[in-house]
Amino acid sequence: MESGIEVITKERKRQIEKEGYTSLNDQEYQEGELANAAAYYALTDELIDFMDQNWGNDMHLHIWPFDLNSIKKTPKDRIRELAKAGALIAAEIDRINNIKS
Repeated sequence: MESGIEVITKERKRQIEKEGYTSLNDQEYQEGELANAAAYYALTDELIDFMDQNWGNDMHLHIWPFDLNSIKKTPKDRIRELAKAGALIAAEIDRINNIKS
């Protein structure tokens, strides 16, 4: 069984190699978009249901920083969701570190 950090590393590698989300691409997100996307993927299904029932579907627009059609949820695979969240956090950390360099 892979550790959490191995799962996240594998997902980040996939994002770069298969999706083309390189550190150069990440530099265009200057307002926390990567972190917000990570937070969205980390939300539990219960919290998303709560948001929908109490605040309406438009609440997703306030959390997900990109076009809603770009959400690639995998609700039956919690580890996959958390891997996406972790990889996006890693991308945000790298983006910030690259600014400091």
